[in-house]
Amino acid sequence: MALSFCGNDLNNSYSVDKGVLNNGCFVDALNLVPHVFLLFITFPILFIGWGSQSSKVQIHHNTWLHFPGHNLRWILTFTLLFVHVCEIAEGIVSNTWMNSNHLHLFLPAFMGFIAATTSVVYYHNIETANFPKLLLALFIYWVLAFITKIIKLWKFAEEGVGVEHLRFCITAILVVLYGLLMAVEVNVIRVRKYVFFANPQRVKPPEDLQDLGVRFLQPFVNLLSKATYWWMNPLIIGAHKRPIELKKIGKLPIAMRALTNYLRLKDAYEEQRQNAEDLDKAPSIWRSMYRAFGRPILLSSTFRYMADLLGFVGPLCISGIVEHLDNTTEGVTVNKTEDLPFGVYFMSSMQLLENTYVLAVLLFLALVLQRTFLQASYYVTIETGINLRGALLAMIYNKILRLSTSNMSMGEMTLGQINNLVAIETNQLMWFLFLCPNLWAMPVQIIMGVILLYYLLGYSALIGAAVIVLLAPIQYLIATKLADTQKSSLDYSTDRLKKTTEILKGIKLLKLYAWENIFCDSVLETRGKELTSLRTFAFYTSMSIFMNAAIPIAAVLATFVTHAYISQSRLSPAKAFASLALFHILVTPLFLLSTVVRFAVKALISVQKLGEFLQSEEIGDDSWRNGDMPVSLESCKKHPGARNRKQPLRYQMDNYEQPLRRQLRPTETEDVAVKVNNGYFTWGSNMSTLSDINICIPTGQLTMIVGQVGCGKSSLLLAMLGEMQTLSGKVYWSKLPDCEMLPDYISEYDSDFSHEERSKNRYSVAYAAQKSWLLNATVEENITFGSPFSKQRYKAVIDACSLQPDIDLLPFGDQTEIGERGINLSGGQRQRICVARALYQNTNIVFLDDPFSALDIHLSDHLMQEGILKFLQDDKRTVVLVTHKLQYLIHADWIIAMKGGTVLREGTLKDIQTHDVELYEHWKTLMNRQDQELEKDTDIESQTTLERKTLRRAFYSREAKNQIDDEDEEEEEEEDEDDNLSTTTSRRSKIPWKVCWRYLSSGGFFLVFLMVTSKLAKHSVMVAIDYWLADWTSSAQSKAMRSLSPDTNATNYTQEYEATQKTEHQPYLQVFILLCGAGIVLCLITSLTVEFLGLSAATNLHHNLLNKIIHAPLRFFDVTPLGQILNRFSADTNIIDQHIPPTLESLTRSTLLCLSAIGIIAFVTPVFLIALVPLAVAFYFIQKYFRVASKDLQDLDDSTQLPLLCHFSETAEGLTTIRAFRHEARFKQRMLELTDTNNTAYLFLSAANRWLEVRTDYLGAVIVLTAAVAAIWMPFYRLPPGLVGLGLTYALTVTNYLNWVVRNLADLEVQMAAVKKVNSFLSTESENYEGSIDVSQVPEDWPQHGEIKIQDLCVRYDPMLKPVLKHVNAFINPGQKVGICGRTGSGKSSLSLAFFNMVDVFEGKIIIDGIDICKLPLQTLRSRLSIILQDPVLFSGSIRFNLDPERTCTDDRLWEALEIAQLKNMVKALPGGLDAVITEGGENFSVGQRQLFCLARAFVRKSSILIMDEATASIDMATENILQKVVMTAFADRTVVTIAHLVSSILEAEQVLVFSSGILVECDSAANLLAQEDSLFSILVRTHK
Repeated sequence: MALSFCGNDLNNSYSVDKGVLNNGCFVDALNLVPHVFLLFITFPILFIGWGSQSSKVQIHHNTWLHFPGHNLRWILTFTLLFVHVCEIAEGIVSNTWMNSNHLHLFLPAFMGFIAATTSVVYYHNIETANFPKLLLALFIYWVLAFITKIIKLWKFAEEGVGVEHLRFCITAILVVLYGLLMAVEVNVIRVRKYVFFANPQRVKPPEDLQDLGVRFLQPFVNLLSKATYWWMNPLIIGAHKRPIELKKIGKLPIAMRALTNYLRLKDAYEEQRQNAEDLDKAPSIWRSMYRAFGRPILLSSTFRYMADLLGFVGPLCISGIVEHLDNTTEGVTVNKTEDLPFGVYFMSSMQLLENTYVLAVLLFLALVLQRTFLQASYYVTIETGINLRGALLAMIYNKILRLSTSNMSMGEMTLGQINNLVAIETNQLMWFLFLCPNLWAMPVQIIMGVILLYYLLGYSALIGAAVIVLLAPIQYLIATKLADTQKSSLDYSTDRLKKTTEILKGIKLLKLYAWENIFCDSVLETRGKELTSLRTFAFYTSMSIFMNAAIPIAAVLATFVTHAYISQSRLSPAKAFASLALFHILVTPLFLLSTVVRFAVKALISVQKLGEFLQSEEIGDDSWRNGDMPVSLESCKKHPGARNRKQPLRYQMDNYEQPLRRQLRPTETEDVAVKVNNGYFTWGSNMSTLSDINICIPTGQLTMIVGQVGCGKSSLLLAMLGEMQTLSGKVYWSKLPDCEMLPDYISEYDSDFSHEERSKNRYSVAYAAQKSWLLNATVEENITFGSPFSKQRYKAVIDACSLQPDIDLLPFGDQTEIGERGINLSGGQRQRICVARALYQNTNIVFLDDPFSALDIHLSDHLMQEGILKFLQDDKRTVVLVTHKLQYLIHADWIIAMKGGTVLREGTLKDIQTHDVELYEHWKTLMNRQDQELEKDTDIESQTTLERKTLRRAFYSREAKNQIDDEDEEEEEEEDEDDNLSTTTSRRSKIPWKVCWRYLSSGGFFLVFLMVTSKLAKHSVMVAIDYWLADWTSSAQSKAMRSLSPDTNATNYTQEYEATQKTEHQPYLQVFILLCGAGIVLCLITSLTVEFLGLSAATNLHHNLLNKIIHAPLRFFDVTPLGQILNRFSADTNIIDQHIPPTLESLTRSTLLCLSAIGIIAFVTPVFLIALVPLAVAFYFIQKYFRVASKDLQDLDDSTQLPLLCHFSETAEGLTTIRAFRHEARFKQRMLELTDTNNTAYLFLSAANRWLEVRTDYLGAVIVLTAAVAAIWMPFYRLPPGLVGLGLTYALTVTNYLNWVVRNLADLEVQMAAVKKVNSFLSTESENYEGSIDVSQVPEDWPQHGEIKIQDLCVRYDPMLKPVLKHVNAFINPGQKVGICGRTGSGKSSLSLAFFNMVDVFEGKIIIDGIDICKLPLQTLRSRLSIILQDPVLFSGSIRFNLDPERTCTDDRLWEALEIAQLKNMVKALPGGLDAVITEGGENFSVGQRQLFCLARAFVRKSSILIMDEATASIDMATENILQKVVMTAFADRTVVTIAHLVSSILEAEQVLVFSSGILVECDSAANLLAQEDSLFSILVRTHK
């Protein structure tokens, strides 16, 4: 057949006798003109444009301006393209009805399609270049196209072609579209005035795009890029070359920032408050959320509805294709063309839809659109959810900053509650928002599905639907059960973690006492309970998975079996597979519904909690801080006379009584900084805590507040700061002198002050609270606290607080992170940093609340002299000091003595001495007592040196740690070294197969085998069911066809058919029922095996980890930070317990589903395999890029979440400090920054997920298209229609599961990191517990005498390190009392560890009672010796458990031990006696008491050798004396080795060993050594070291 434009079956095809426009072919040709015009004009411009564009590397996105009507234009163009596709299809199909080819039927449409595509590309380029003049070309095109289409429509109407003809409808729609596009173009001219107007409008891009930091472009790109996330490509593909960092993801656009959204939510919330009639009623959070974020949710729901409706096109298209494959209409042509209008055939829309190719294309387009809408809906809800979370966090934070202190202290609002609000409740609401469109979309989807099923299958469909609906509540039940079990397993795991933490903290003691196995068992016992609960969890999870897989099988079974029995009509393949596809669609919403309902319930609870929190009490108004009245009062009179502040601190009060100060001069008054009048203050209950307070704080002086514990000193400070509730009375603050300065962030009050040079800021008070409070920041940031850094001042403050030695110990000096997440400092160090912060701030008034409480005497004196008297007073700052150290009272300018919540006395020391002799005498006796303590104190190595020692030890042990660094870091370093990209890339995109295999093998081979076989069997059965269905329906159809021979009449046929059908059904039905039953059973087996495989892997991994770590050598614990070990037991174990099994299940399921689908399609239409190759390549690259990027973004999300949560908790802890300093604004700013950073990471992560899903969905759609086209094209091989239906149904499922394969892969990769980390610990060496001597060869009572021989002993901590003891020789007689001394780091403690074989003895030996201890089994050796350590360690449990965990001793023996340790009376007084509870770490006893318990513990184990390692460091003098006596009497006949940090404690020793840097330098009795003037021992005694 020759090709010709107008067809050659008519003589008059080209004649124009009836007028030019009455020739249909000519009208079509006329329609070509605008399209050709556009192509000719735009191509040169585009090429020139692209040429010049490629020379600029990449136009930055601030040029992405949108012309008016941007989105509308894109939508119209897409619609236009779709209509053109319909027009082409209609043309081609009509053409098949003609005798010869009529190109004019589809060629203009095809050109129109190309022109429309060109128009949008052209427009995009013009918009990018911001050159609107070129839009004229488009305007002309729309006008021309509009005119030509109008002509065509008018001619159709003339010829009597009407709405019943498809081509007429298409032309009419095109007219409307071109008209609208013309209008859009006119609008651009109207707004931008780029032509016909004298002054074109200059447009600036939106503010966000001018800021190059904004990298999240979703709101700014064009519709196509929005729908396909095209703008993410550079980020995701770039992730391969180098990891994504925070810099790379930039800032959030303004509309998404927490501040913007907070203001939206707050306005909605406040608006309700104002409009409420009932003032007590709290505003509804739901309504505010709806007001602020309702519109995007509605938009998302609209998208969702469109996607759901488009979802039903799939099954219908399949049924159409399968049906029409049979009765293909070939070779039917229209003969009489003369009678037709324009001589061409016009078809109705139904005829078009009977063409299988058209249906295939329609199926493809519907899928693409459905997926695009679905992802758009997801994206909009997620963005809104993130915005809501940002707003809620800001709202909660603002509330925290205004919470009344009493709320926090009276326990109405605990820190835990606040942390829960931040970490849990806001996330619950965010998740609810993600899922809420499902709430109203799902019912519609279910109803639509059931209606369609009914239309296909009649009543039997309702039975299948009923099965699904009835089983849904069971799923809800399982879901709630799951939540409960998760809670209980969480409780157990918290308990287990607590025990593990205790073990790790006290590991040294446990090893020395050989108790590690006892404690290990108690952890394993808790782990057992946790595993029981996890087993329940696994069971419910597998039930949930099983229900999911089994419900569709059950529904299909019920439906088709009923259909076979009750229905008259045969089951055609078309109907069978369409309904199968519908069942697949229905299952998802029903499964999700249970989840959504659960989240909705949780969201209701969360909102209720939030509401309660937002309604809780706030702190009072702080107008008082703006000091309305300058106070100048007679009551604060001062002494004239010289002030001698620089005298030594410790002289007696009596010799002070000569008048050193100026005499009182009534006339002279000085200003008052703060004054309180008739103050009654309370902490919440209406009982006043402070009553009748009348005081004044003189300006520029040192005021001290003293009194007993609990008399209200700290409360008084807080009352002045406005933290307490005022019942009556007033606090006045003096006004700022004009020259004084405000900091830059107090802007609200700026206006009141002249902006001259101001030096100090009055609104903030530098306040150091009693309980020290540190930020998670560097030391320097903690001290400067937001003030500008001045080196000189900083140095002075550090010296005043003697922080330099401590800073020198830190790994990075003052740039070291401290605080909750950083390095743990001791109490004294923390307190000094807080005082330093108060000193550093440039404020007029400084409040110090008992800054000396955690400091030893030397530091206190230094701080008093250098910090308070020199640094603060030289600055003329007003200082208020709360203290218990009465010896400092002589420095006070003003003293306030308190008692029982009221002021007892106020005045100078002189006043009190003259007016209240009794009080003065009382103070004097107290001071004498304090002085005696002082003398005792100088004998002991000060507490600070001890603290520094612990810090040094912590780091000393970490120096070696740097060699064997954390596995993760090591990997990253490797990566940086070989930064030639290829290797990095391959390493980052590799799947950790090795680790996966490790994980599976730890689950046990039998379970792995069971899982693999059952999975394969299940999927084979699933395929078999569907294949059987195909066979059954096809056979029924072909039989029916055959039995319908032309000569049988209709009635006969029906009876015959029914008879054959009944007999034919039987075997098919039975096999079908059997297969379905088998499928359901296998579903159960697979879901159980995967979960229990995961459980057994988790059990084994944790068990091995615990055993390895508890039996690791002590060195391991010195080198590995505690936090890292704990992480393995908490986060990583949790991932292995609960997260890996479901991911693994989902991954295997979706992978097998995809593979089986592709297998079936290939089996039905082998041609498909050719198309599969490019698809597989595309899929490989998509998953490869996505996995790497997703991992990075997930890490970013995790790492930005922690600082945010920490910021909330540290704010709640340091409320009073922040408010006193007046730094609320700075903290709010910080919170907004942290929230935005976290939200950015999360947004990018979800956008990356959308990126992946859109791409895999499009791939899936292409698979469906190829499968359909291949199936239609294959009828040459006469495929049974059943198989075609089977292939297409499977192709449809692929689209759902492709993205799950990739996402589960990515998740599994992240989760496998946990297994990898745990595995890295499993390779640690254990201590050698065996020894070379058998236990039976060691005498029962060894060591009987306690004789110790040390021969040529060399000791090191690790084969890589230098020896710490070199060639030591000594002999200790049985029962001798030996002292060991030496400077810090000389190897004293290492010797004590060598006795227990805790360190590497690489030369020489220690022989105790004739046995070389290195040959003994460790358990035996350590259980026969006793040691008392320097740090007292107690475990939570009873006193009995702490003294004797092995439960081997009688009560009498325990009481005896307690009596020796001077504890008997105290324990007797406790409730429960020996069974009294000791809290974690022994916090409910003082340090001294704890040390005594440790002593009692050593007495309980009656060993003939006792080693005391600096055991009396934390005990006061009196107790220490008792101890020494006790040791001498109770251990009179035993060998006692004392390692002394104070030489004074071993002056009575019978033998003294003096060490210096690992070498034994002196060894003799103490008396002999003292006699030698130049011996190291006597030097040590003299220098008190």
